[in-house]
Amino acid sequence: MAAKEKTGNAFVETIKTIVYALLIAGVFRTLFFQPFWIPSGSMKETLLIGDFLFVNKMAYGYSYASCPSVMMPRFGIEVDAKDVCGVFDGDNTRLFGSEPERGDVVVFRHPVSGRDYIKRLIGLPGDKVQITDGVVSINGTAVELRDDGVFEEVMDRQGPQGMRPRCENGAVGAGGVCEKSRQIEVLPNGVEHAILNIGNQASDNTGVYTVPEGHYFFMGDNRDNSADSRLAQQAGGVGFVPYENLIGRADRIMFSSAGRSMLFFWTWRSDRFFKAIK
Repeated sequence: MAAKEKTGNAFVETIKTIVYALLIAGVFRTLFFQPFWIPSGSMKETLLIGDFLFVNKMAYGYSYASCPSVMMPRFGIEVDAKDVCGVFDGDNTRLFGSEPERGDVVVFRHPVSGRDYIKRLIGLPGDKVQITDGVVSINGTAVELRDDGVFEEVMDRQGPQGMRPRCENGAVGAGGVCEKSRQIEVLPNGVEHAILNIGNQASDNTGVYTVPEGHYFFMGDNRDNSADSRLAQQAGGVGFVPYENLIGRADRIMFSSAGRSMLFFWTWRSDRFFKAIK
């Protein structure tokens, strides 16, 4: 009988340990850092498909969007942040809130779909933003641009979704070199970062966007391959993003894999481990 009691107690203790571990992990993810995989190429070359990072959730304070969403449709799991913290939604404020800075790479909740997006902050509340021939103007002044050679990558399927890159040098066969023009963009506050271009398209010439109070204007660094604030939310873009939808700032890449799975160690990009995000 004593042996059975010991076995029963050990089982209960194991369950308790698992529950406590999950609770601690949940609190850690909600309050401090949220893991994020880069699923698309919209932020190349700053962020590549397969980069893994932790989002600093303390950077801008907390809102309903700080609650983690768990989206695993393949397993029938779709727990949205609003399901857990929706009671705090709607006032566009934050607890212990601080303002993001222009040039920050930010993870935020899409205002319509609720999916997590990552883009660069270009326009602050009250700014007038316009893109002309691919050049961003903020409050009537064009940002500084410097040509910086060519970004090259192998034409191959990338990441778990197996997406192929778009190339400026036309149709490229599997295994060929896919090229994009690279420039260094300098924002008004002095933040410098690389942007990529593929060719002329509608998003390279826009009207003037006036960013509403309490909202922000985001763009991807891979300018011709990014659904961002240049496109209205109803048209599949991001539109203006409310302050309360910010989740956190991306500061550093922790791990990176170019393969279909992180277990394919031969595809790991060791040169990107612990790399600072600029």
